[in-house]
Amino acid sequence: MVTPPITPEAWQAIALTLELAALTTIILLIVATPLAWWLSQTRSRWRAPIGALVMLPLVLPPTVLGFYILVLLGPHGWIGQLTQALGLGVLSFSFTGLVIGSVIFSLPFAVQPIQYAFEAIGKRPLEVAVTLRARPLDAFFTVALPLARPGLITATVLSFAHTVGEFGVVLMIGGNIPGQTRVVSTQIFGHVEAMEYTQAHWLAAGMVVFSFVVLIALSLLKKRTDRVMP
Repeated sequence: MVTPPITPEAWQAIALTLELAALTTIILLIVATPLAWWLSQTRSRWRAPIGALVMLPLVLPPTVLGFYILVLLGPHGWIGQLTQALGLGVLSFSFTGLVIGSVIFSLPFAVQPIQYAFEAIGKRPLEVAVTLRARPLDAFFTVALPLARPGLITATVLSFAHTVGEFGVVLMIGGNIPGQTRVVSTQIFGHVEAMEYTQAHWLAAGMVVFSFVVLIALSLLKKRTDRVMP
């Protein structure tokens, strides 16, 4: 019997990966947009340490970050103790735990482009909105957000792509449980461990193509933005 190049288990991992990436991206946009706005506008002394904390996943090894998230979500961590007290059990080695870890791990890829977009707007458009009696919240939604659209799109693409390509963090937090926490990257790892190189090649090649398409899309987006922006 010939084994298909992509097994049913691999398709299941692909579906779970896309679900994880989509949910993580939505949460990141909700969290990162106000955070990026605050970082771009504030003069608080907390700006530098909070900005550094947001960017920390860029320099930490994924296994280090995954380990500490695992500890926090585990039965002895303060988040784990809280979820157990609420009757939710522990979130480590679960899809919810993967979402939490993915949001933390990909946070810089959402915050940074949005923050740069807000900073590029400058003060003038918002000052004009104020002179027209727009409230700060109205000015944010009607002026700042539309002008920051390229940054929001970049953040969306990068967050989704980065989540799809995660390995170290998801392996530490979720393990490799079929149908629950096994995503594409851990599925490839499992194929390699089992010496199933044909299946690993198909999935790995798909990841290469996906990454290439993301880079091309970002390049085209930048060119379009450069033409539109004065």
